[in-house]
Amino acid sequence: MKNIAIIGLSSFGFYLCKSLSAMKFNLMAVDIKDELINQVKPYVRKAVVGDAKDKNFLLQLGIKDFDIVIISVGNKIDVSILITLYMKELQIKEIIAKAVTEDHAKILDRLGATRIIFPERDIAESMAHSLSSPNILKFIPLTEGYGLIEVSPGKEWLGHKLKDLDLRNKYHIQIVMIREMIPDRVIIPDGEFVMKDSDILYIIGSKEDISILQKKINL
Repeated sequence: MKNIAIIGLSSFGFYLCKSLSAMKFNLMAVDIKDELINQVKPYVRKAVVGDAKDKNFLLQLGIKDFDIVIISVGNKIDVSILITLYMKELQIKEIIAKAVTEDHAKILDRLGATRIIFPERDIAESMAHSLSSPNILKFIPLTEGYGLIEVSPGKEWLGHKLKDLDLRNKYHIQIVMIREMIPDRVIIPDGEFVMKDSDILYIIGSKEDISILQKKINL
């Protein structure tokens, strides 16, 4: 099981600790505020009050022994940048940093963050897709400009073989997985798969191509 350190207990950091705890990860939480540390203690193995801007403090915590460090320090861009720099210098394998602005994200990327996240933006984007298309159950942003949607098939697709729909050439998207509700199983479909209204599709594509698909097909 991976060891994960979460630095900064914003709302995102708190709920991340709670969710990862349910998955039985070995967690350490660090924040400068006592009240935030007290709130998260039931969900982590180690909760420490301290200033993560102090590199020696981080070393004393054994931060180098952690597989993943997640930096979630709210809107404190300067603090986020400094901690990301420390993590890179300490050769942490996976550095996940929360960004506030696009420029902030660019700096984090250049400093060596392996993954940059925009929680508020991603949630808003996912909700916008769900509201615009009732059949879309979930939208998950991937790398810049790309996303994955969890969606029920469009009416035009029902009863047709996947190869006959030719979705990759027509819409530049790829169905990577299908969950058949009857029977309840997950499959990697081949061209002979016939679409049913009880299926749930997992589609990857650029955000632009997904938007075009939504307009052209009854999703």
